[in-house]
Amino acid sequence: MVLDSDWNENDLNIDSLWIIGPRAKGGKRENNYHGNFVPQIPNEMIQRYTNPGDVVLDMFMGSGTTLYECETLGRGFIGFDINDEIIEYVSTKMKDSEEIRYFIHNCDIVDTKSVQGHIENDLRQLGKKNIDLIISHPPYWNIINFTNKKEDISNIEDLDVFISIFISSIKNVWNSLKKRGWFVLVIGDVYRNSEVVPLGFYLMNSIKESFDCLLKGIVVKDILNNRGKIGTEAIHRYRALKFGYYIFKHEYIFVFQKK
Repeated sequence: MVLDSDWNENDLNIDSLWIIGPRAKGGKRENNYHGNFVPQIPNEMIQRYTNPGDVVLDMFMGSGTTLYECETLGRGFIGFDINDEIIEYVSTKMKDSEEIRYFIHNCDIVDTKSVQGHIENDLRQLGKKNIDLIISHPPYWNIINFTNKKEDISNIEDLDVFISIFISSIKNVWNSLKKRGWFVLVIGDVYRNSEVVPLGFYLMNSIKESFDCLLKGIVVKDILNNRGKIGTEAIHRYRALKFGYYIFKHEYIFVFQKK
């Protein structure tokens, strides 16, 4: 890692517990989409694990949070999504940008031929041989259905199928990641059938079993101002007390390094 000239390495958060607080604002950042995460996550990952001019790939681009951080920090960007409306939204926000070389694809991340073809072509145009950092913030199983498309993994009901398809999607981008490059998974756990399903750890274990990589970090991050819970805190507290469970106030950031 080579830090930007105006960046102090002491500003990087190297703790395994992140209490971030309010969502960072400014620029193109907005909190208007169920699938977006706080900009502080990709900002920290990009600052720590890439250099200016490197290439970041986002497997589930959503509303463009990672893209906007790449634009600010001077990194190239490749993004995939299958939500037609959100792709149009992001494209509109980026239409006047001259600060970044980026590529956005309306493409099923599980479609091996299309994904690998896009990456190969994008890297060629960027003058690069490999991806430096991959960020993946997939749907938390089928809690929120982002589209009605059959290939949308947010519509998968069976947990084993969800994990299998997600691992297949990583295989489509893994070979393009440089040796000793970085893969970041942002994920939370879910409640299903009256119990906690540790989705984060299931995916973490599956990645370790499927790819030649090192697990470099497990970060627990606080969740504040969750859009799905705003205005419903009282009912969630009532249900938690009645049924004996605990309200999720965290999600995970798993950091892997390719061997």
